[in-house]
Amino acid sequence: MRALGIDYGERRIGLALSDPTGLLASPWKTIANDADVGHAAARLADEIRTLEADEGGLGAIVLGLPRRLSGEPNEQTMRVRKLADLLGAIVVIPITLQDERLTSHEADAHLAARERDWRRRKAQVDALAAAIILQDYLDNRPRAMTLDGNHSQ
Repeated sequence: MRALGIDYGERRIGLALSDPTGLLASPWKTIANDADVGHAAARLADEIRTLEADEGGLGAIVLGLPRRLSGEPNEQTMRVRKLADLLGAIVVIPITLQDERLTSHEADAHLAARERDWRRRKAQVDALAAAIILQDYLDNRPRAMTLDGNHSQ
């Protein structure tokens, strides 16, 4: 089942999707944000409903949780937790908060190798950061064991 990755920002929200096997994350798109967490939750719920109708459903939502490098909360942490609560009240898909420290920096560094103009990179960095968050989740989630001791997908 597919998973949706979200990188919440005050101006832009990056979205990423996994492939149907749930193994690979790819940047999907970026949507504008007006810094209102309630509006963001409603817009994301609309995107999720569209994905469920068009793509055959989602099994997980992975929301990047910002923190300081020390692991302590920052100004954005409470906004993201509020977004998770609001979104969780609208959709029935499980929401996981995933550490997102340095993902935007990693995404920008990756894009800088191909595109020197930071204005062009800015349009892509949030979706790529969402893909990095989602891939980290996919790579580190526990896999269910089958009866023969092998890991299932």
